[in-house]
Amino acid sequence: MDQNLLAVIVGIVEGLTEFLPVSSTGHMIIVGHMLGFEGPLADVFDVFVQLGAILSVIFIYKERFARFFTKDGWDVNKGLSVWHVAAGIVPVMAVAFFLYKYIKAYLFSPFTVAIGLFLGGVLLMYAEHRTKGREAELVDDVDKISIKQAIWVGIYQFLSLWPGFSRSGSTIAGGLLVGLTRNAAANYTFLIAVPLMFVACIYDLLKNLSGLSAGDLQVLAIGFVVSFVVAYASVLWFLKFLHKYDLTSFAVYRILLAGFTYWYFYL
Repeated sequence: MDQNLLAVIVGIVEGLTEFLPVSSTGHMIIVGHMLGFEGPLADVFDVFVQLGAILSVIFIYKERFARFFTKDGWDVNKGLSVWHVAAGIVPVMAVAFFLYKYIKAYLFSPFTVAIGLFLGGVLLMYAEHRTKGREAELVDDVDKISIKQAIWVGIYQFLSLWPGFSRSGSTIAGGLLVGLTRNAAANYTFLIAVPLMFVACIYDLLKNLSGLSAGDLQVLAIGFVVSFVVAYASVLWFLKFLHKYDLTSFAVYRILLAGFTYWYFYL
């Protein structure tokens, strides 16, 4: 398959799935294996398209990120602060740093992804079940999240270290279980994703950049732009979706995809 077409396809997959609770890493592994898109270029490409998705969230929440660079952005008593963001990402960043090579070596396969997709779907269903009928008790504004809730969401984020579990899936489900509404949990998830993903992407990029050639730049640029545009639309759609519907449909999709993945690669 033409590499430019591959860049478009994988860029669309990344943009659609990065911030939805369906696991972008899982989808990228499945699609990469199905299309035979592997090797040094694929490794760097995966990072570049993630950076495109990150940039889309920065655009959507630009006022919020700008506030983090002000005095109020560091005050825990004046809404969501830098400390709330740090509470949600520092623990998982530390653990991921030490487990990185083991995760890459042993967990990046369609089989492990299928397991993560299934268990993540079950977690979403459980979180929805636990909060059904209790919506009035939940924190409905991202600026009202406590440091304790942020820490607990960060702990749930440990699950996302297993490919297929989904970073947004684990944190949104975790947010529900610690007393946040779907929208508050989603907004917090998207905001903490930016620094977390940025650090992870730069780390990955530095490890794999030496395998690139000048001819690969066009493929990377196409994937970056496609991922940015699709992720921008995906996040805005998802936030509107959460005003009307719960996460059950995503849970069902994950479980069906887990079954398809196992069938396609192992039966």
